[in-house]
Amino acid sequence: MLEEESKIEELIEKAYVLIEALPYFKDYYGKTFVIKYGGSIMADEKLKKNLIEDITLLKYVGINPVIVHGGGPAINKTLDRLNIKANFVDGLRVTDKETMEIVEMVLSAQINKEIVSLINQMQASAVGISGKDGNLIKAVKKTFDSKEKDLGFVGEVEKINPELVEQLIADGYIPVIAPIGVSESGETLNINADSVAGELAVALKAEKLIYLTDVDGIRYDPEDENSRVSKLTFAEIDEWIEQKKIKGGMVPKVKGCKQAVDSGVLRTHILNGLVPHPLLLEIFTDQGVGTMIIKE
Repeated sequence: MLEEESKIEELIEKAYVLIEALPYFKDYYGKTFVIKYGGSIMADEKLKKNLIEDITLLKYVGINPVIVHGGGPAINKTLDRLNIKANFVDGLRVTDKETMEIVEMVLSAQINKEIVSLINQMQASAVGISGKDGNLIKAVKKTFDSKEKDLGFVGEVEKINPELVEQLIADGYIPVIAPIGVSESGETLNINADSVAGELAVALKAEKLIYLTDVDGIRYDPEDENSRVSKLTFAEIDEWIEQKKIKGGMVPKVKGCKQAVDSGVLRTHILNGLVPHPLLLEIFTDQGVGTMIIKE
């Protein structure tokens, strides 16, 4: 009898969770979420499965997830195997012609198709593309004032042409995008995935832009895991970057959030992708698990 009552109470708790999520289902139905995924999350099979389950559930409740993925660790691993040294300038990979071919192979042929396959196994439908498809990402070479900082085939977004992604969404697919762009002269360029996600969210007029990281959002003290801030304003972002509270790979993420909000994206979030089911916790619960970027 006690065991049966315990099971009923457990089911009631699950019902409460669904009731808590109900207003969010209603508010986000038909809306587009751009989700940037990469880094160490890709290396953990269980976390990867949790994330794909989250994304599939979003699709089934009427939200349109769009995935932009990185792949730095996998690229480094492939370069190591081929005895090609990885070089970085200001956190950006120096990409010569040989390296660019490997980057494109790993991002477009390996990682992209793996994510597509995992989503399809969950009985949703995904399509993998890169920024070269449909002229999705028109790019220019990234330049510095100093001629000593030549990054080779590294680009930055010049223009997003979102028509292909919009058509895939309209046809019921989950687009999975590798951050490879093409220049006016036809050169293939490697682009920071965080920047691509921010620009794409703006072009798609997305409801949310979400960056998944391997830390617990943004912290007041980067070394203190208990100092996460739930909200951060534009003014605080500028101040914290100057004070080095925000640094390294987190900088392009917060800048992408800032630009997206400034250009009309309603909500931007930086979440800890190492927590099981981070998207569901952030989107469908009152507490949330990350940091939201707001204007003021």
